[in-house]
This record gives sequence, structure tokens and C-alpha cells, in this order.
Amino acid sequence: MKKTIILCTFLLLSCSVSAQNSDTWIAFWDKDSTHIGFKDKNGVIKIKPKFSGYTFAQKFENIIAVTEENNNNWKSYYLTKQGKIVGRDSLYSFDNSTDCENEGFIRFKDGKSDKMGMFNSQGKIAIPAMYSDLTKSRNGMVIVLKDATKRKLHKDDEHVGWTGGKEFLIDTNNTILIENFSHSNDINFYSLQKSKEPSKDETRENFLGVNGLYYSFISYDKEFKSWLKKTVLSDLSLDNLLNHSFDKITYWKEPNGWTNEPKTKFITQNYNLLKLKLQQLNDAKTEYFISSEGLNQFIFESSEYEIYFNNCNESKDWIYPVMDIIVSPKNKTDRGQDHFQFLRTQNGYKLISVSTAKNDLN
Repeated sequence: MKKTIILCTFLLLSCSVSAQNSDTWIAFWDKDSTHIGFKDKNGVIKIKPKFSGYTFAQKFENIIAVTEENNNNWKSYYLTKQGKIVGRDSLYSFDNSTDCENEGFIRFKDGKSDKMGMFNSQGKIAIPAMYSDLTKSRNGMVIVLKDATKRKLHKDDEHVGWTGGKEFLIDTNNTILIENFSHSNDINFYSLQKSKEPSKDETRENFLGVNGLYYSFISYDKEFKSWLKKTVLSDLSLDNLLNHSFDKITYWKEPNGWTNEPKTKFITQNYNLLKLKLQQLNDAKTEYFISSEGLNQFIFESSEYEIYFNNCNESKDWIYPVMDIIVSPKNKTDRGQDHFQFLRTQNGYKLISVSTAKNDLN
């Protein structure tokens, strides 16, 4: 029997995160809501309100990116829990937002070289600024792009992308694990297994490491499609739909817009319609596709969704992706599409959101 080494489990990750969050500080505003400070869990002020601008962290675990203004002079830097300041004027930003700590690491950008690196939780350089781009740390691994050049995505667009270069998978010690590693948001890095032979699991992707061993990861796309077929589409009973639904179902209803109902009420009231629409996915003639995205922080705002967002209120789609089934109408002259969104939770995929082209949900 082939021996497989499991490098990390989701349970261990959860325990690690829980321990790390035990002394998390919470952001708060001053009286005129212009500056942010931080309090501990007992309400004791640890940092008086003085940050603004590109200060996005709502929780402070180990290290955050901050900006402050003094006499019309702006200062930006990274700040550790111990009060250490590092990376002055080196904030990494994307889409008008600075980076947020993940697994005790945060990205920075060297203003002189225009290269990127990563600080650890103590503010020490874990990965030198030698890469064109790099992802957050995910299970202690980082995808990096080296020796690429910038290009405008569109002629009249201020946004830029990358061309050329080479991608690697490295660890947070800057050690190369896999060469020619194509960037993919589809991979579950917390499912890593390492073995002498490629995994035969159809839901996994295999990559040959520089050490001669195979690294395999679950593909969210493959995992979800297999789960959907075997677990939901094979049994569209009321009980089974309820069992694989989130506690609340969010749906679009005119004229109210997005609203939600307890799953029992929503599924029961709309069961016949939901069953009819989901049954179509078993028909080869039905046109649909599945996309992966993050949970929308502007719709899912209440406390039960908090675990699915990071300390800067960004969706943790690298752990909890939303798989959106988008179904086109059978009649080509009809407009609109049906959407069934399933969130990957710690208890498996759960139906969390529904919208229909004809707005015919109760």
C-alpha cells in the first residue's frame, strides 16, 4: 500500500487559529469617527485612535498595516503587537486596500526595487523583496511570480497586470517546493498530501516537487462537482436539501432586494420550485456553469458569517469559497439566469443563496 504523508489537517489549522486569536485586539473609532485605535477583549485601550487612511484591519492579532497623518504629513508602516515599526512607506496595496495578516505573515513592497516580500508576525523579513508578486501565506505556502514585467490590462485603464516571469510554490522560509507552479485559486492548500507516486484521487491535482515527491491538493472545482452530483442531485428530497443548506438562506426578492429566511421556512415554501430547477442539472441539455468566488461581505454582515472573513473583512475564499451554479434559460429569448450558491463550510458545502431569473421565489 502506498504510504501517504498528510502534512496538515483542517482540524489542526482551526486549533492554531483559535490559539492565535486568544488575545486579539479590536478596532474602534474616536468620537468624530476620523481615527482608529485598538482595544483588547476587556475594553482596555491598547492604542489610542490615531490611524486613518489605509488602515483596514478591524482586528489586530500580530501585525497590521497602518497610516497616520500629522500636520498634513502622511506616514505608513507595519506595526506589531509589541509596538515595533517596520516597512516604512512599504505598504503592499491592491485595489485600494492594503494587505492583511494571514497565518502570522503579511506582504510588503520595496518602493525602490518595486519587488515584493513578506514580514512575519515579529516584523522580521521572512521572504525577501525579490518577487514581482506573491500570494498570502496559505498553510505555510506562498505562490510567487519572479522576473515578470508590468503591463496595462487595457489601453485606457490604470490597472496593471503581469506578463512573462516564472511562478514557484515556496514555503515561508523562502524555500522552493515546486517549480513552474501555475497560479490557481482553485486549490485547497490545506488539503496537502505528499507521496512518492501521484494521487489517484480524481478530486486532486498533482505537482512534482523539487525533492522528487508529488504534492497533491484537492481542487475545489472537482470536489464540488463530485459532491453536487453524488450528494444533492442524486437525492432532491426536502430533508436532503434542508440537510445541505445554511441556517439562513439569502435570496433576491423584489422590491426588497436581498433578504434572508431561516432555511426550514425558505426551503419548505419554495421546495417544488427549487427541486424543479435543480433537477435540470441532471439533463445534459441544460446549459450551466460553475464559478468560484468569495462570500459577499456587503450582503452577509451578521455575526454567523464572521468566521468566513479575515481581520480586514475580506472573504477567506482560499478556505471557504462560494461555488455559484449559474443556469441559463431553456428558452433562448428569455433573459436572466438562475443562481444557486453553495458556501464551503467546516461542515461541508451548504446552500446559502438563491436568485431566479423570473424572481418567483416566495
